[in-house]
This record gives sequence, C-alpha cells and structure tokens, in this order.
Amino acid sequence: MTMPTLGRRSLLRLGTSAFFGALVSRWISPSRALAGDLPAAKADACILLWLNGGPSHIDTFDPKPGRPTGGPFKAIRTRAPGMMLSEHLPLLADRGDRIAVVRGMTSKEGNHARAQYYVHTGYAPNPTVVHPSLGGWTSARLGDPHAELPAFVSIAGPSFGAGFLGVQNGPFVIAKAGAPPPDATLPTGVDRARFGRRLAALDAMEARFAQSTGDAKVEGRRQVYAKAVRLMDSPKIDAFDLASETDATKKAYGDNDFGRGCLVARRLVERGVKFVEVVLDGWDTHQNDFERTQKLMGTLDPAFSALLDDLAARKLAGRTLVACMGEFGRTPRINANDGRDHWPGAWSAVLAGGGIRGGVVHGATDDDGAKVAHDPTTVPDLLATMAVQLGLDPAHTEVTPAGRPISITDDGTPIRALLA
Repeated sequence: MTMPTLGRRSLLRLGTSAFFGALVSRWISPSRALAGDLPAAKADACILLWLNGGPSHIDTFDPKPGRPTGGPFKAIRTRAPGMMLSEHLPLLADRGDRIAVVRGMTSKEGNHARAQYYVHTGYAPNPTVVHPSLGGWTSARLGDPHAELPAFVSIAGPSFGAGFLGVQNGPFVIAKAGAPPPDATLPTGVDRARFGRRLAALDAMEARFAQSTGDAKVEGRRQVYAKAVRLMDSPKIDAFDLASETDATKKAYGDNDFGRGCLVARRLVERGVKFVEVVLDGWDTHQNDFERTQKLMGTLDPAFSALLDDLAARKLAGRTLVACMGEFGRTPRINANDGRDHWPGAWSAVLAGGGIRGGVVHGATDDDGAKVAHDPTTVPDLLATMAVQLGLDPAHTEVTPAGRPISITDDGTPIRALLA
C-alpha cells in the first residue's frame, strides 16, 4: 500500500484529500434482505485497524503451539474461556472477554493488491467497475452532508475509495497522525477576501465545465471543496491534534505512529466521524517472520488495548465497532528464510464493540492452521456483519453510472453468532 505525499498548499489539495458528505442515493428496488430480518443497528462509527501485508494468523490470533507449523511463540490464556492468543499479545489477552476472534476467515485472493481490494470492498477486482469500500458506503449512507469533519478518514495509508459513489465519499488521508492536517490554514498573503474571490473563480470555472461537458463528477468535486472550507473554519479540526492529550494517555497507546493514529481515531469518532482506518504496515513477512511479527505485535497490542479501554471509559464502546484484520494469513509452512508466505485459505480477523459479542471464538482451523475446520467465514460475510452493526443493509443496491446494480456486499450474510 503506497503511502501518499501530502504537502502542496492549496484548496484543491485539501479538497481532493477528500472531505466527504453524503451522496443522495437512488433506491432501485426492494432490498434482497427484508429490513425486518436485520438486527437493529448497534454502532454509529467504525474504526478499522488495518494490518497491511497480511499477518500470520498462527503467530497472532490462532496459535498452534507444539506443532511443526507453530513457530517459537507460546500461546497464552485470555479472559475468555477457550480463547488463546500469542504470548506477545498479553494486553489484548487480558481483554479477551471484550473481543471476538473470527478464525475461519477464507478467501481465494492471495495477491496483495487484489486481496486488499477484496477485503475492503467485499468484491474481487473487476475491470468494468470500481466498487466502494465499506468506508465509502458508510460515508454515502450514514455521513452528514453538512458535517464539519469528513465522514471517512484514513490514517497512515490511502485505504480504498468510494468507487462509483463518487470522490466525495472516499477517504480523507492523513499521512501521519498527531497534528492538524496540512494546508488547512490560509497561506501567507491570502486574506479572507482574496480567498473568497478564489472560491468564486473556482465555482465559475466548474459551472462552465459542467455546462460544456455534462460531467456528473463536477458535483462531487464541489461537495469536496465545500467540506474543505467548512473544516478550515471549524474548531473541530483540533480532533487531529494530540497536543491536549496527557502524556499518560499517549504512553498507553504507544508513542509511535500507529498508537497516535489509534488515539486520533478515538478523538474523531467522539466528534462524529463515521469510519476511520488506521494502518499498521509491515506484515508481509516472507523473511524473518518471527522477529518482525513480534515487533509488530509490540506495537499493535498496547494501541488496540488502549483503544478498547478509552472507548469504554468514554462510553463510546457500545456505539463504536472496532475491526482488526489484514488481507490474508500466512503459510503454516516456515520457508527457508525463516518466513511465511501468502495464505488466503485460512486466517483470522478480530471484532470488538459496537454490539459484537465479546469472548467469542468463531470458526477454527485444523491442527496446523492450514485449512478451515468448521464455520468458514467469507470476506462478504465479515463485511455484512460489520455493515449490519452500523445500520447498513448488506443487500442495499445502487446503480453504477454504467447501469449496473451493485450491492454493499456480494451476497454476504451476517454472522449471527457474533451479534449481541
């Protein structure tokens, strides 16, 4: 996942980083799943902790101690009966009664780019359509078009956009958490009057372009610009700035980019942001898997645990869904470079808060972590579970500009066993 560069001081740059309002969507037909059959929404925001590169399920959430495939890490008990985690996740183990581990994840996408697209959107890549990510759907269906903060924020990675739902519903990207967004103040020599004249000139150019081309994307860009201006003038922009947080709080999350990203995510959902993705890169461990994965767990464990504690302390846990996953797992077989390779056939994801039952292990792999032994969970099923907790019907369908109906998930079915 290539990290974006954010540095050009201009309204266009701030706007196209994507401050997004809701798209007025068109209903084309009754949903395939009747609304009465869906559980009531429990969450109004989601924080996705994205483990970019594909973490080894065997070395993290599905340990296999004593097996030839198990590696050197020990398994430790948690506060949930029957749930074991890696010894390098001790803080999360102490919160096992608050998390659900989905150990039966399975897919057919073993290429990074395709798998990342699939897990974010619920669809395999298709050259004829760009599917919205769950963050994009959340922005379009749940975002407030008049909000001062973007509905969808991605921290330390570009995430995936809103596809045919328009640029106004894609992610606002922050390369590094902890400070106000770049380019959010007027540059030297530009006062409010001059800024107003620039906005008027931009609006005139967009109007002429729309009239001459009929391009429907003009309205999306206008929404982006309007959101950017509102944020520039909003006191809520301080949600991105950690200067007011105590040293103790920052230390609890971990004094690193990922820890700060998780803390900013909490601040954002507290102020009404609907979907925040925080990226922890480096899980593509073809070499030195155990050394690298141990270090990454040392970053993930305090940040994830502090986020759960902070949300609970602020009475946000019930309304905030937290998900932790990557694009696939890694091979049970340890290769010649002391690493593990791509393995989409069996892997793990973790959910917490937002009406998810804590202390649950759903599904299982075989003794070596190679195959799903029971209760397999597809990517669309996982995203459907997340969607219903946010009050989204997984079968809700929109028509693309080319006239193709696309649903929020590709026939995903919510995992009822995870729903409180």
